[in-house]
Amino acid sequence: MIISAILTPFVRRISFKVGAVDKPTARRVNKVPMPTMGGLAIFIAFNFSLFFLLRDQIPNLQLYGIFFGECIILITGIIDDIFELKPTQKMLGILLAALAVYMFANVRMTTLTIPFVGMVYLGWFSLPITLLWIAAITNAINLLDGLDGLATGVTIIALFTTGFTGLFFLPSTNIYVVIMIFTLVAAEIGFLPYNFFPARIYLGDTGALFIGFMISIFSLSGLKNATFISILIPVMILGVPITDTVYAILRRLLNKESISHADKRHLHHRLMQMGLTHRQTVLVIYGISLIFSFIALLYPISTFWGSVLLTIAILIGIELFVEAIGLVGENRTPMLNWIRKMVRSNTSKTDSNEFKEENTLRDQVRTRSERHKKGR
Repeated sequence: MIISAILTPFVRRISFKVGAVDKPTARRVNKVPMPTMGGLAIFIAFNFSLFFLLRDQIPNLQLYGIFFGECIILITGIIDDIFELKPTQKMLGILLAALAVYMFANVRMTTLTIPFVGMVYLGWFSLPITLLWIAAITNAINLLDGLDGLATGVTIIALFTTGFTGLFFLPSTNIYVVIMIFTLVAAEIGFLPYNFFPARIYLGDTGALFIGFMISIFSLSGLKNATFISILIPVMILGVPITDTVYAILRRLLNKESISHADKRHLHHRLMQMGLTHRQTVLVIYGISLIFSFIALLYPISTFWGSVLLTIAILIGIELFVEAIGLVGENRTPMLNWIRKMVRSNTSKTDSNEFKEENTLRDQVRTRSERHKKGR
């Protein structure tokens, strides 16, 4: 944490010198040029701690294999922050990094236990499933990085929950993975004061891709022999970025746009359009992320059917929330429309008239009160 806090001002100066600067545009929320590439400070602090302070805690295969993948993802992020890569070029860098950790660090999903079926050996499917998992989570975190301190704070919450769950609830998680998780949490905490509103430096793709990549690797460390519960836990912990990504893809498909098309209808954009300030929006999303984390902690202590019912309830809650804020579109509210229809059909005319009379009486009382105040 201390190393990250010390390094960040130096990385800020480097960002200006190399041209890693986010200039204000119609899609940006910043009003002045802002240095990006802040993730470089987190990367250096994290790896310095692993290689010099915690060297004896991490096996060589995982340490060097994961570091190789980190370097690929970091270079991809730095190039994107300076020159702005195309989505396909960025995805190529993510897949190369994922392939590196699959081959050299043995980070992969090998078996899947399906309820009522049993254990299924993935065989050669292990490679595409692992690559898809890493690419999906890395991109989800990258899309979340839209406001000052948003991605940093949400991933701190997600990583802390992942480490806590791995330490106490998932016996398949190795202790060195937990050490790496909390090391990354500390590096992010050291960076957060510079990144929180009003920010002095952004994570940039350098940081967002790196953190998302590491989260995907840490989650896979507990998914080598995946079960229904072990898959749900990291998905639930990352509920905010995954929800935003899934509905962004759905929104673009419904609007007949490319899924890589950029817009201003992400979760944080919608909350700000509803009247929340920059800081309030970030804090609200922190709160939502904490809710997802607390829910994730229920899975290890629930029965199978309890987990199923919990998942169904969460999916319904997410859909209602998404429709309420218009994340897919203000006119695309099928569940809310169905609920309104059910309420109207089950409300008698007598009840409706009584409801109208109560509203009328309430309005009259409010009007009299306002007149009385004006008279005083």
